[in-house]
Amino acid sequence: MACIAKVLCIFLLALAGCNPQAEKQSGKNKPNVIIIYADDMGYGDVAANNPESKLKTPNLDRLAREGINFTDAHTSSAVCTPSRYSLLTGRYPWRSWMKYSVFNGYEGPPLIEINRQILASVFKNAGYSTCIIGKWHLGVEWQTKEPGQKADFGTVDYSKPVKHTPKQLGFDYSYILSASLDFSPYVFIENNNALGPVDTVIEASPFPAFWRRAESTKEFRHVDILDHLLDKTIKYIEENSGKEHPFFLYFPLTAPHKPLLPHPRFRGTSSASWYGDFIQQVDWTVGEVLKTLDREGLTNNTIVLYSSDNGSYMYQFKDAETDHVDDSTKHGFRAENHKPNWNWRGTKADIYEAGHRVPLMIRWPGKLTPGTIDETVCLTDIAATLVDMLHLEADPSQMEDSFSMVPLMKGKAFSRKPVIHQSGQGALAIRMGNYKLILCNGSGGREIPRGKPFTGPYQLYNLANDPYETTDLYETERDLAQMLEKEFFEIAGQDLTENDVLQLITHLYD
Repeated sequence: MACIAKVLCIFLLALAGCNPQAEKQSGKNKPNVIIIYADDMGYGDVAANNPESKLKTPNLDRLAREGINFTDAHTSSAVCTPSRYSLLTGRYPWRSWMKYSVFNGYEGPPLIEINRQILASVFKNAGYSTCIIGKWHLGVEWQTKEPGQKADFGTVDYSKPVKHTPKQLGFDYSYILSASLDFSPYVFIENNNALGPVDTVIEASPFPAFWRRAESTKEFRHVDILDHLLDKTIKYIEENSGKEHPFFLYFPLTAPHKPLLPHPRFRGTSSASWYGDFIQQVDWTVGEVLKTLDREGLTNNTIVLYSSDNGSYMYQFKDAETDHVDDSTKHGFRAENHKPNWNWRGTKADIYEAGHRVPLMIRWPGKLTPGTIDETVCLTDIAATLVDMLHLEADPSQMEDSFSMVPLMKGKAFSRKPVIHQSGQGALAIRMGNYKLILCNGSGGREIPRGKPFTGPYQLYNLANDPYETTDLYETERDLAQMLEKEFFEIAGQDLTENDVLQLITHLYD
């Protein structure tokens, strides 16, 4: 990672017309920043990325058109919790104590330590107002009814303050769900307090409107949650419009993750069943945020970043040429007439491209020249990029897997280490240039066989010649594979040894 605290981007300084010493850590004259983070949206769900798409995503297409659209962007993991950790910290998730899988709504301890630097604390220290509204999924510390109890269904005392929330990590205001919209409890946490009374049990619902049996409040309705979070977000933008200090807003959506439940006003609006309808609701939600910026006169002074925490969970039709497995019938539902992950192999949780290749658009009108970038990047890079763009102070040693994309966005060389991918079960891969070595004998996720990390034979693909990972080169390119494996362990250092990885595989949380 470039030495962000010392090296300033002269080009962007000239555009911004500011003196970094004069406005150091004041926040004045800096742009607002909004990160909209979808939940389980595939690369092909954005029409601008999918030439075969029959869905209408005009607002996401607008971001792609007015900003920089990255076509080879990847999350650090193919599932929720670890990829969210990486976005906020600039670190690969296996550098934490959690080596695979995801949290439910009660599990912990929280993944981000209180004293760890994250994007929110960096922006707060720079004079920004900081806010999160949406899905957290990085663990909170619930208080229980009896000392020594494990937080779980029936043991939590929701009248007691919640500890170790985003409030303790640099967010001035926090309004969150602890996990995905299918995980108990279905309770909002505002700052450090659960909003109750939590006096209701919502029974489980089958796919596609899937959720688990959970504790909740009488007012909680899954179908209304995305709209509710949007209303809170619009109110926050309006209240902070025109204030002396800029804001950093993290808006992690609850959709299109299960429950697959588009609001009734969107049903039937696409040709891809409820999933397509839900994608169009997500697009509309993004559009309402953009409209609010337009209405408040904030568009030109706001950086908007849109991405997803991993690929889509929806299976696609079987591809006769690649013989990929279509298991959608076991769920009783699939994305008809639509390829959520475009033609990439696999699905959410897999180590293959569909698991972690995601949409990524960054817009800053008048400051970033619109265009398309095909270079391989990782969402760990967002932290270093924002720090570099805005000349913020940060400790680069705490963001060791984050590399500033500012040179890349200026058309210059982008020097970053190879990207590491991780599946839901903890399987790993390394991407260097066109080559991708999968340190696993399967998908490490949902595609059969699942495989185990560091259990041969490995898989090696040339994504330039074989972007859909159909031809395994491992047996014919052993020297290259060994070089990539060595490079992987050099990057991993002491944070992920072979012995660590051998302990990972037990099961996959979906």
